[in-house]
Amino acid sequence: MPKNGFRLFQVFGITVYLHWSWLLVAAYEIQSRQGKYQSFGWNIAEYVSLFAIVLMHEFGHALACRSVGGKADRIVLWPLGGVAYVSPPMRPGAMLWSIVAGPLVNVALLPVTLPFLWLPANSDLNVFLQSVAGINLILLIFNILPIYPLDGGKILWSLLWFMIGCGRALMAASVIGIIGAAGLALYALMSGGIWLGILALFVGFQAWVGFKNARELRRRETIGRRPGFSCPVCRTAPVMGPYWVCPKCKSRFDAFEHPTGCPSCGNPYQSTTCMACGARTPISAWAEIPSPQNSPVGATGA
Repeated sequence: MPKNGFRLFQVFGITVYLHWSWLLVAAYEIQSRQGKYQSFGWNIAEYVSLFAIVLMHEFGHALACRSVGGKADRIVLWPLGGVAYVSPPMRPGAMLWSIVAGPLVNVALLPVTLPFLWLPANSDLNVFLQSVAGINLILLIFNILPIYPLDGGKILWSLLWFMIGCGRALMAASVIGIIGAAGLALYALMSGGIWLGILALFVGFQAWVGFKNARELRRRETIGRRPGFSCPVCRTAPVMGPYWVCPKCKSRFDAFEHPTGCPSCGNPYQSTTCMACGARTPISAWAEIPSPQNSPVGATGA
């Protein structure tokens, strides 16, 4: 995923970047569309409108992620669309809302844009409005395809997560994504769609990365959990084993077996990150306090 580019602006604490490759592709695409409009400026307006809709879609993801306590502070526009860098809490409901909010932006635009499809194509303005309506509709339909990592595939992951757990759900969604990417590549080969072929390769690669992440999640789900501790945010017990890394000496250790500091170099620390939800909290807050009904009852004497 592209991470660098030109900084465009910041709003709601979210910085928007434009990847340098967007400029090259935009110049090619705008030139290739000559003849659609009588005035060349409408070609530029149509291409900019495409990415304006993409940007609104990505802001939907980012703002929804923040509304459930996640982190979202950057959006990058690049030739294949946009990327909102969001980190929602690792809960199926939070993930579902963070993902579905993007397509909901396109749904909200439908009542405004769909009537444009029936305008007579007798002026550049009408052709432009028809194109904007078609762009929004196509983006919506394409994004909700159940192919990971498209929004539809991530929505499928979140829904399955409720039923079969995070790791298994991601594995199922990524396998479907790999199959879907193969279908997109075949269609691109038959139709001669260069950009669709590039998109199919991107989708296939990301689906394969998702599959590898799913295997790691499944492995973590089978690791034993340490009793007596739970994350104060998501209530998940920490795993047992050397899965924490000292920032000073880089040695691995179990933070809950050595809660005061690194056993190798003695570097002290006071907080840790939950592997389930990503929240960083004081280690002292992880200790479970027995409820009164479960506490041992002692006899008192006068």
